[in-house]
Amino acid sequence: MNSNRSVRVVGPGRAGGAFTSALTNVGWTVLAPVCRGESVADAAQGVDLLLIATPDGAIAEVADSIAPVETTVVAHLSGARGLDVLATHPLRAALHPLTSMPSAEVGAQRLARGAWFALDASSERAMEVVESVVVALGGQSFVVDDEHRSAYHAAAAIASNHVVALLGSAERVAASAGVPLEAYLELVRATIDNIEDLGVIDALTGPVARGDWETVAQHRAAIDPSELALYDALVEAARRVVDSRTGLADETQSTNPRTES
Repeated sequence: MNSNRSVRVVGPGRAGGAFTSALTNVGWTVLAPVCRGESVADAAQGVDLLLIATPDGAIAEVADSIAPVETTVVAHLSGARGLDVLATHPLRAALHPLTSMPSAEVGAQRLARGAWFALDASSERAMEVVESVVVALGGQSFVVDDEHRSAYHAAAAIASNHVVALLGSAERVAASAGVPLEAYLELVRATIDNIEDLGVIDALTGPVARGDWETVAQHRAAIDPSELALYDALVEAARRVVDSRTGLADETQSTNPRTES
């Protein structure tokens, strides 16, 4: 449905290109983007929303180079940066898509299939505009202010980048047994499904969940020493999940005592 809103993107790379395509597909008026090397001075003129889709380190400099327009919401797509990098603009917002965009094409598809977005804004008007982006794309959103931005983004890195690093370790260890990583990917998908269905605490299975420390010791003896630091750290992380499960069970028992008949 046409939103009767207009947007321009500064930096039409993977993220910027994804938003350009996705918003075009839902009926927004998408003006010609501002590309590298072009002047950004008048980029905020004549649009409801200006999206700065540059690398994080360039956002403040680019924003400072854009002439402020009282009626234009200027937003960045960074998960780690706050509104302070847009300080020269009266209507400021942050619109971070919590999804992976390896290309503009794939990113546009993911933006349009119910993605989550981390929002923040300097005013009700600015928030209303970025919320309308989420609604147009059929997504969901939550607000993360400047104080909590780094923690939010750290969690995103753990959930995405660190999973890749983790599977890199799995691939190397599997290779030592002559097994390809592809054989484990359905296990990974099933684990994600379990987390979605059951939550983290109840989704944990395996030797740590069972308290099977003999198997853990066998693992440690079998894998290359270069993988041990990560393996040990993850065993400890799994123990924290088990402790959470135990603590939750104890709390449930204390709040719902059973009486003997």
